[in-house]
Amino acid sequence: MKVGNSVINSNTFNDGTTIATVANMEDLIFRGNIDETEVGQLNIGIPMKITIGALQDISLEASLEYISPKATQNNGANQFEIKAAVRLNKLKESNTEQSAALVQSSAIRAGFSANAEIVLAEAIQVLSVPESAIEFSGDSTFVYVVQKGSDGKSYQRQNVTTGLSDGVNIEIKKGLKADEAVRGPQIITDDNE
Repeated sequence: MKVGNSVINSNTFNDGTTIATVANMEDLIFRGNIDETEVGQLNIGIPMKITIGALQDISLEASLEYISPKATQNNGANQFEIKAAVRLNKLKESNTEQSAALVQSSAIRAGFSANAEIVLAEAIQVLSVPESAIEFSGDSTFVYVVQKGSDGKSYQRQNVTTGLSDGVNIEIKKGLKADEAVRGPQIITDDNE
């Protein structure tokens, strides 16, 4: 609105004139959509990491508060709306100069586009091999362990138990030691020979 413009009162026939829009920047909500194939893995309260498109260096913590009970169609795919409460107090409590500058300069604005990252399962400090080194046979998984002998290299097929996979590397829970070498898809020269 500009000075001198008419202000119309809100009634049943008219929405009225918006004079100001007020946002509480201390209480932010992330709104997004998730595909129907992944919505079943989510639970209320699950932690999320929010990355704002305009502020790539800053990540905010959030917790999932709402999952829509009904899907909407978006470009031919069924998607569910989700909402998460962003925790700015965690950002303020951190000691990094970057996050302190972000809060002081009020760089966060309502309506920014953002992406959410949700960790459904994680394995820290575990033995892993490239997934392409695994041989799948029915319900069993195998690797070929390098055996060094007097007649050169040979490979022994060994049964392993696998865990989490990120699509590139896969966790080995049982059947392989950290000092054992496995045959993979790449040819690597051995400098020891």
